[in-house]
Amino acid sequence: MKELFQLYSAFFRIGLFTFGGGYAMLPMLQREVVNKYHWATDEELLDCYAIGQCTPGIIAVNVATYVGYSQQGVAGGIIATLGVVSPSLIIITLVAMVLSPFMSNLYVARAFAGIRVAVCALIAGSVVKLAKKSVTDVTGIILCVAAFVLVAVLGASPIWVTIGAALCGLILGRVRGVK
Repeated sequence: MKELFQLYSAFFRIGLFTFGGGYAMLPMLQREVVNKYHWATDEELLDCYAIGQCTPGIIAVNVATYVGYSQQGVAGGIIATLGVVSPSLIIITLVAMVLSPFMSNLYVARAFAGIRVAVCALIAGSVVKLAKKSVTDVTGIILCVAAFVLVAVLGASPIWVTIGAALCGLILGRVRGVK
């Protein structure tokens, strides 16, 4: 029981104080998982972190689940995962409780309309940056446009489009002789 509490509290702190995404939590993970509790070595933590990045979902949740499972089995995985998501759940619930009464206020509604536009602009900026790095030739442009049309215009599932794009990449790499 003590070990489960340690898992929960360690990952609660990581979830509470990690701002800026997955990369920002690496120093906290190292301090808690490696230095304080010795649940893993530096190398094991980096392997776990790499696996967490490669698997679907939020890196913090993936790493918490993996470390928790490695220490206390299924119960440890569940407890560590609950620990890392609890702070966000609590904060979001409190913010929703505070903001809900003000949502019908004209000024708040206008402010959120402006925020939505700004978020769209931020997402568009990220898409442009990603496209500049990823779409580097005519084949890339064709795949990018085809994926966009399939998802945005024709309503195809992004999962199938992603799988199709991966297969195209494998086939084209094979045809071009890229290893």
